[in-house]
Amino acid sequence: MSEYGLPYRAQPRALLTITRCQPMVARPPRPENLRQWVKFIGKGIAQSFRLMVGVQDYPNYVRHMQVHHPEKTPMTEKEFHRYCLNARFPSEAGKLGKCPC
Repeated sequence: MSEYGLPYRAQPRALLTITRCQPMVARPPRPENLRQWVKFIGKGIAQSFRLMVGVQDYPNYVRHMQVHHPEKTPMTEKEFHRYCLNARFPSEAGKLGKCPC
């Protein structure tokens, strides 16, 4: 035995180890030229600003519905925005978070 405590023991290896991470959904191809990069970055900035002011991203919702819930029909754009407004500012009596106006 060593003077500093127990001798070194190798830790048992976990049964399930992650060897490589792969996305579950296919990512869009990486932009190849300057024009594609500008378009890619512009879309990201526009989406960020929309989310900051509370406007949800309808095309992203439709894409999600097609990938994860293909058996369901997605809401129309008008229904989607109404749903988002109702979720943000509930109009039912007794609900907290009601719009102050």
